[in-house]
Amino acid sequence: MITKTRRTFLRKLGLSFPIVTAAPSLLAAQAPENFHILKRSSSIPANDRIQVAGIGMGIMGFGNVKAALKTAGVELVSVADCYTGRLIRSQEVFGQSVKTTQDYRELISDKSTDAVIISSTDHWHAAMAIESMKQGKPVYCEKPMVKQLEDGLEVINVWEQTEVPFQVGSQFASNIITHKARELYLEGKIGKLNAVEAYFDRFDALGAWQYSIPPDASKQTIDWNMFLGNAPRTDFDPVRFFRWRNYQDYGTGIPGDLFVHLFTMLHSITGSLGPEKIYATGGLRNWKDGRDVADVMFGLFDYPENDLHPAFNLALRVNFVSASGGKTGIRLVGSEGVLDLGTNDLVLHRNKLPEAPGYGGWDSLDTFPESVQKEYIKQYHEKYGTPSAFVEEPGELAFKASEGYENDGMRIDHFADWFNAIRTGKKTIEDPEFGLRACGPAVASNTSHYENRIIGWDPVNMKVLDKI
Repeated sequence: MITKTRRTFLRKLGLSFPIVTAAPSLLAAQAPENFHILKRSSSIPANDRIQVAGIGMGIMGFGNVKAALKTAGVELVSVADCYTGRLIRSQEVFGQSVKTTQDYRELISDKSTDAVIISSTDHWHAAMAIESMKQGKPVYCEKPMVKQLEDGLEVINVWEQTEVPFQVGSQFASNIITHKARELYLEGKIGKLNAVEAYFDRFDALGAWQYSIPPDASKQTIDWNMFLGNAPRTDFDPVRFFRWRNYQDYGTGIPGDLFVHLFTMLHSITGSLGPEKIYATGGLRNWKDGRDVADVMFGLFDYPENDLHPAFNLALRVNFVSASGGKTGIRLVGSEGVLDLGTNDLVLHRNKLPEAPGYGGWDSLDTFPESVQKEYIKQYHEKYGTPSAFVEEPGELAFKASEGYENDGMRIDHFADWFNAIRTGKKTIEDPEFGLRACGPAVASNTSHYENRIIGWDPVNMKVLDKI
């Protein structure tokens, strides 16, 4: 177990622990020409044990804890959830020694807890994170960092005051594909960025948040009042509990669940602070099961020029009833190339406009009198010379993460980065400022959609503007 006093003492000495690198090295094992396999760096055993508590043991909670335990020296000591069945299941999976409770506050105040993993409903994120930081506990908080934008700056203020390591849980920030894309982008491989297109499509009921509901769900097995927290008072409803993402009272819909991942990838690659203008629209097109959020959404975002990138436009799409089968991708379009990213692969396409504009084909040349056409062609060749094919070598480069990385690798890397920060005092890759800059435009997209208006956003100060 690492105590705060001991961590501080070691930092003052300038000592550090063996770590897993925060940005995994991109070792390329070349297959066919211009195709590379990206491999994760090997982990280094840790000297100190870190005892973690899991708050919220739903789908994300179990996934996060399993990923966290892949880092050497990490032990799960306790879990909290409002449904007793998940407490039983936690002990079945992680061992009978794991302490369980329906009251998360017991975990935060427990001296045996070194750090907390918050995987609760969105409407609990801010309160749990703030309380944990005030107790001196490092925080891993699922995305979106907050449900209400006004809570975001408070989370940042408490983080700055307490200085505890804080990681926002959008694992795409630690994806080796994202890191390789950033490397290529910073090398200028696509020229001047002008547009970004990103999408997150699904085509199944579970992907549309119609999660299974256990037959023993009842007032006896679920602490309904604890679940509600500061949400509006409603009668007990197991559907709202197990499918909370479908309701505005507890979740942030498509933007908070999936737009935020796309913002995370984009900001990680470009170093952007965020857009200045936001417009989102969508609707409930298929999953009419009582939910009050959209199942298809589009967003348009204007990014201003700054020292990190030129001005560009972003278009986002999420479709929960896409017969394409469900895919995820982001495309960065530049003046000299395009970066196409999936969750597990990356292709760089290089292309460059020739200096000469060309003539003929779909052109006005053929509408000129014959004598004028001849004079135009003469002048053209005098200015540009004889046209020749322009080739940028290599025209295409492809990269793919090693087998199995997509499922668990990036989340494991994301937790390794957080544990590295706990052990060494270094910054995390996705701290609360980064988290709010991804969360803010996502949550503001909901405001735009529900109020049918364009939202002005201040990407530097991270707040909604009164006027656009």
